[in-house]
Amino acid sequence: MNSFLELCRARRSYRKYTAEPVGKAQLDRILQCALMSPSGKRLNPWEFYVTTDTTLIRSLKDCRQMGTTMLDTAPVAVAVALDSEKADTWQADGAIAALNLQLAATDEGLGACWCHILERDNAEERVRQAFGIPQNLRVLCLVTIGHKDEERQQYDLQKLPYQKIHFTA
Repeated sequence: MNSFLELCRARRSYRKYTAEPVGKAQLDRILQCALMSPSGKRLNPWEFYVTTDTTLIRSLKDCRQMGTTMLDTAPVAVAVALDSEKADTWQADGAIAALNLQLAATDEGLGACWCHILERDNAEERVRQAFGIPQNLRVLCLVTIGHKDEERQQYDLQKLPYQKIHFTA
């Protein structure tokens, strides 16, 4: 990407992926970006649990009642888990890290999608068990990553909800 604006315009949620595996170098760069995510007081309460085991990924399809279609075809899933005792900003820190994963995947020419896990049905315990995540960590979300198998248009700058921006003197 040539600019951050271009990267943001291109970042969309992709829920369909091809069977092509994500390259190790690509995945390493994406995970490096997650490790550079800002966090409150630089406490870094996040941990990233990564799998390319498609059997494991598909097994999580029913961890929630809906909103898991991205798990049908994703070749990579990253569980974003956090130590809620380490920082009072843990949920925000995790959300920022998950966004960094998505932006980095976009920059690599890949698709990505957030799947919310925290306090959804029994999803947190299911993901914790599947990834071997310790009980002291909370599971905020899964981020799926893969080669896109659907076309999504970039955001149209003319159609953004500018009415949601409020300036004060």
